Amino acid sequence: MLPLIVFAVGIAVYNYKQDRNDATRRVLENVRSMRLVLDSEVQRMTGGLQVLALTNSLRNDDFQNFRRIALGFVDQYGKGGLVLISDRSGRLLFSSATEDTASLPPRGHLEIIEKVFATRLPQYSDLFTGAIDGRQVLTVEVPVLRNGEAIYDLCFSPPISIFQDLVEKQQPDKLWTVSLLDNKGIVFARAPNPSETFGKRASPSLYAEMFRNSEASLPAVSLDGVALAAAYTRSQLTGWTVAAGVAESSLIAPLWRNIAITSLIGGILLLTGLTFAVRMATTIARGEMLHDLLIEELNHRVKNTLALMQAIAVQTFRSSSRDERTKFEGRLSALAEAHNLLSQEKWAGSELRDVIARALQPFLLNSPERIHMAGPAVPLSPRLAVVLSMIVHEIATNAAKYGALSNETGGVTLEWKVIADAPKLRLRLIWTEIGGPPVTAPVQRGFGSRLIERSARDQLGGEATVDFLPRGVVCTVICTLDEAR
Repeated sequence: MLPLIVFAVGIAVYNYKQDRNDATRRVLENVRSMRLVLDSEVQRMTGGLQVLALTNSLRNDDFQNFRRIALGFVDQYGKGGLVLISDRSGRLLFSSATEDTASLPPRGHLEIIEKVFATRLPQYSDLFTGAIDGRQVLTVEVPVLRNGEAIYDLCFSPPISIFQDLVEKQQPDKLWTVSLLDNKGIVFARAPNPSETFGKRASPSLYAEMFRNSEASLPAVSLDGVALAAAYTRSQLTGWTVAAGVAESSLIAPLWRNIAITSLIGGILLLTGLTFAVRMATTIARGEMLHDLLIEELNHRVKNTLALMQAIAVQTFRSSSRDERTKFEGRLSALAEAHNLLSQEKWAGSELRDVIARALQPFLLNSPERIHMAGPAVPLSPRLAVVLSMIVHEIATNAAKYGALSNETGGVTLEWKVIADAPKLRLRLIWTEIGGPPVTAPVQRGFGSRLIERSARDQLGGEATVDFLPRGVVCTVICTLDEAR
């Protein structure tokens, strides 16, 4: 009996080591996924601010008209958000909280304002005390450009609760500790015990390691004194860090339980039966989890690829013009939004209206009534959802720069219908612009036009045409719908 008991204990220890290795890998994959979710949320804020910075009312110093647009942007994020505009010295010219800017103190944290004017690129702050209301805040700041020069700093201070909600949604279960930390290692969102740890420095074991590498797995002790199997990763976009860990006690408890049970069981048959039952139960449980794990792995890999593409773009476009970088980042953001929507649906496909709404979200902030959408419900496969999202983003970007969305009076109608006059169902989508500047056909087709036409032909098995009519551009996209709808 003793050899069998020793053998059973050996199996339990082996399983513990395997489970612990799996847990360590899972923690690292989770923090990577959380970082991508955080980057996506911040990129959405940044994109919205960049659209605000392009509005004619702001470029013309018409702060009264800009207030309506800014309040619409703030309302998306709930109570506590604040939009500010300041000059290089920190003097406030606009606040979404009040029209009486003369009574407000100058902006705090002038270093980030100087970075915005120096780099003419978006900047992301650490946690600091706001000069207006004395609250601890984080800011996303973009330059307002005129003739290629930065004239204002456009700042958005989102409600801290946004990041806390993000952490609580991403926390796998109550045995996990998840934290968001700024560039200085200060906690600004955490689960559990957010109120007791907000504004505190990371635990010494994590703080000592997080500035040595941008990503690592390590044993750590939380601010609550709990031993964790932890991992962290730093965002290349914001410099903020996502850290998470699972309690060591939850990993070792099954080991002691199995040893105790095995030691108490006597008899060769009972011991053999128990070992077989434990192994079968583990196999069945893992089989039930396989589907969800595969979906999570797919999401992780797609998001990691997008994050890698973003990092490559930052390096590649370092010496390029801001317009080229903005175009690429916009296309990458549209691709990321499409993947976010598919991830929410576990890659089972998406509805066409949802895909279009995601792609047009930055362009709906100023005047949502200027874009009218009409059409039936059309389920899309993941492949169609991604490609159509890119095409719609490209058309809308051209309209915002040169077409009906580049002035204050233009509008767009986006209509679609399903055509059943062929062996396979087809989708026809028509983008019609009116009220924009006078239209002239371009001498050469740009990359955006080629992207639209080639994507429709090569990836959708259809066609796309762009007609430059005097009253406005009309773009028609026809594609074949997948049979598995």
